[in-house]
Amino acid sequence: MDLDAFVAAHSAEWARLDDLVRRRRRLDGAEVDELVDLYERVSTHLSQARSSSPDPALVARLSGSVQRARSALTAAQTPAWRDLARFFAVSFPVTAYRARWWWLGASLGSLVVALVAGWWVATHPEVQAAIAPPAEIKQLVENDFANYYTEHPAASFMLRVWTNNAWVAAQSLIFGILLGIPTIGVLYSNAVNVGVSGGLMVAHGKGDIFFGLITPHGLLELTAVFLAAAVGLRLGWTIIDPGRRPRGQALAQEGRAAMSIVLGGIVVLFISGLIEGFVTGYVHTTWLRVGIGVVAEVLFLTYVIVLGRRGVRAGETGDIRDRPATAPVSA
Repeated sequence: MDLDAFVAAHSAEWARLDDLVRRRRRLDGAEVDELVDLYERVSTHLSQARSSSPDPALVARLSGSVQRARSALTAAQTPAWRDLARFFAVSFPVTAYRARWWWLGASLGSLVVALVAGWWVATHPEVQAAIAPPAEIKQLVENDFANYYTEHPAASFMLRVWTNNAWVAAQSLIFGILLGIPTIGVLYSNAVNVGVSGGLMVAHGKGDIFFGLITPHGLLELTAVFLAAAVGLRLGWTIIDPGRRPRGQALAQEGRAAMSIVLGGIVVLFISGLIEGFVTGYVHTTWLRVGIGVVAEVLFLTYVIVLGRRGVRAGETGDIRDRPATAPVSA
């Protein structure tokens, strides 16, 4: 083989292949097809050079080009940081925003149950007596409720709270596969527990302590639980009414989207756990303590509404399978 003639005949193709590989994330469809075609041709050139040319520099040059092109064509995923960025910028807020009416319903329903339970306990002494002996109730309202937030080291308390809340949220979501019926039970039980505690505190003149301690972390914590329950209920409704999609396809799509709520909810509950562990029991100025919780809640809702609405308008569904591919693939 005439080495100089071989290089002269094909050097333009090799240069073009290298150029396409360098610009692989900005290629259009025609250029992707060209990249595939050049990769195959240069692979043939490499084989010819290895068998016919004694020039190791040429073999090394073509080997590098072919290897880089192969990596560009077979790369299966975007860098991890891009997946993570897309998750928090698109998948999680879009899924949350699409479930907004279920979310609102779960929140309002739980709030009504908690208020009714609290009112019933606070205004009926016989109900209080049925809950616990007077001595135990006195111990709860005068000591245990407030001490609960400081009796353990802040870090270990935060982790315990985080684990418990994540479990409640996971139950609320997972039970959606059973048509959402157990999810309603989880919401009801949680709302009654909050209402009973609040009713006992209010009945004994400790309402300010109750709301001053539960509000900082409770806003974000309950919002995350209600969101998980809302997506679970929406998943259950998809089984009943999949719309125009086949039931199996609809359930798979909504299930994958729900996974983003599981992962995002862990982060949100971690933040509420940090507030509960390091703010609720240790920031002694009530307005500052409550203000931190309100700011966290407003920031979270703003994040979901702004990015979620933007994503929905762009046609996003929150399905984690729908992320755009960035590796070049031949049509």
